[in-house]
Amino acid sequence: MTAIGTDITIGNCRLILGDAMALMPGLEGVDHLISDPPYEQSLHDAKNSATRALRTDGGAELSGLDFAGIDEIRADFTDRAAQICRGWFIVFCTPEGCGRWADVINPSPMKYKRACIWVKPDSTPQLNGQGPAAGAECFVTAWAGRGYAKWNAGGKRGVYTHLTNPPDRHGGHPTEKPWRLMRDLLLDFTQPGQTVLDPFMGSGTTLVAAALTGRRAIGIELNPAYFDIARHRVRKAVAQAHALGVQASAQVQEAFL
Repeated sequence: MTAIGTDITIGNCRLILGDAMALMPGLEGVDHLISDPPYEQSLHDAKNSATRALRTDGGAELSGLDFAGIDEIRADFTDRAAQICRGWFIVFCTPEGCGRWADVINPSPMKYKRACIWVKPDSTPQLNGQGPAAGAECFVTAWAGRGYAKWNAGGKRGVYTHLTNPPDRHGGHPTEKPWRLMRDLLLDFTQPGQTVLDPFMGSGTTLVAAALTGRRAIGIELNPAYFDIARHRVRKAVAQAHALGVQASAQVQEAFL
């Protein structure tokens, strides 16, 4: 496919249908890069290898992942990010992936800071009962700016607790992050009016959070179906922010998506 397809702007959010690896070198600098890229290929393989039903409660089976893992492009992606990011570089990963991200960040111009934790109180149990289930995911943080790293949360610990499946979860993407989690990250790590890039936009949750909190955002997504979901969700978030004002904290405008 061509590097770029549809390119639309909704409010302060720009959505691009295309290949992030091809498009990132052509972007102007951004204040921050915050994204949920594909996880390690081993996790993708494990999720996609189940050929029999695992649930015994009659619930819907977990869907597979229809995109490749990050392993093949991790180093090149990090190099591209370092060239355009002026502030925080934040990417989600498995606990096992933290060290692999550190291994490619440390040789780059960015300064690896810390791995943080998203605690998931309602995470899926280990359905086959053969061991403990995963109760958290991680995200790694690196500083790509000049001088000392800056954020808004003082000495706050890097632990965020949010439901995976709140009542307003859209559910159109298999690894959708909670919008409240992404909102909290933007409130802690970015300033109003700054531009946040999400090169693996998926169904648009980072851009939804940006619209709600008064940030600018650029999202890139390769899959047309996910792009269409993101377009719908961002349009709704922009309208919400226009009607009720942007969120300056996590305690307002809870029910809408």
